Amino acid sequence: MTTATQPRGRARAADRTTATRSERLRRAARWWPALLLVVLLTAPYSALPLPGLLDGPIGSPGNLQLLALCLVFGALATGYDLLLGRTGLLSFGHALYFAAGTYVTDIVLLEAGLPFAVSALLGLLAGVLLSALLGAVSLRVSGIGFSMVTLAFAQAASILVQRDPGGVTGGEEGRAAPVGGLPASLVGIEHTANLYWIALAYLVVVLVVVRWTVRSPIGRVWEGIKENERRVEVLGLRPYGFKLAAFVLASTLAALGGVVYLLLTGGATPQATTSDFTLSLLVMVVLGGSGTRWGPMVGGILYTWADQRLGDLAGSGAVASLPTAVRVPLSQPLFLLGALFVAVIYLLPGGVARLPARLRAARTSRAAVAREEVLPS
Repeated sequence: MTTATQPRGRARAADRTTATRSERLRRAARWWPALLLVVLLTAPYSALPLPGLLDGPIGSPGNLQLLALCLVFGALATGYDLLLGRTGLLSFGHALYFAAGTYVTDIVLLEAGLPFAVSALLGLLAGVLLSALLGAVSLRVSGIGFSMVTLAFAQAASILVQRDPGGVTGGEEGRAAPVGGLPASLVGIEHTANLYWIALAYLVVVLVVVRWTVRSPIGRVWEGIKENERRVEVLGLRPYGFKLAAFVLASTLAALGGVVYLLLTGGATPQATTSDFTLSLLVMVVLGGSGTRWGPMVGGILYTWADQRLGDLAGSGAVASLPTAVRVPLSQPLFLLGALFVAVIYLLPGGVARLPARLRAARTSRAAVAREEVLPS
């Protein structure tokens, strides 16, 4: 009996130790967003190099520009997931509202000569009104019909921008924002840190808004619509109004991102109006993990970083020296992005955000096997 009791005692002690350690890790994990925010806030002051990830120190203007783009697209993917992951709406026209914020702000600056703050507000209002109008029409149908209607609206807008009616959009070349119309603190390479902080502030705003709405009563209705829209109707609620609210909110966040993007790139380009842009957002969400708290943001950041860095890798001398059979596919950034996406989807079903849960499950499984080995048969 003594021999049997000792292994059981050791197993129970091991369980208590594991539980205590897990509790401590959970408590510490609650603070990681705040710690990460502090790290991101101080990034412009950092001279720390990250070989392989960035060229040169973190605080260099080029790296801050790349990090700012990553933050913007992380926020855009998070806002887009309000439709896809939270409400179950697959929109192929989300780029339209991002482009509305970019183009309207730029056109007002150039044509009307209004201050940047007023122009940005008008660009944001344009995104709100356009999404309310087109969303009210698109949501009259559901499923693939909704996706096709949103795609049709976005394609029509993209064609309109490229045809340059009245010379206001710049056609295929786009239009540069007037330097004199932008705040002096946001113009020039010496002010890249200010643009980076604006991108970070935009990400924080999107995360807070999405988190607050998802946990609110309307967010629970969105979840119900995603799971079973007919059941929501049986409860006496009208899904149409709730879906329109999600559509307008996600589009408003995209329009705000368009204004920030205008500051980062210094102009509006027709690439922001294409369906490829929306497909990129879809890939970001799936890559990170649709319907998760941090997944879309992580997916947006990883995709944008890979898009920029893999392009540099494709044109590097190391790739150029490879045999033709290997060099040709590796010299195509889209091939590298596609291969990376397929690998993540195959190895991490549910996206990158599911990786911690999978690691915890594997650790729990190993602990259970260890307990069975300790206990006598």
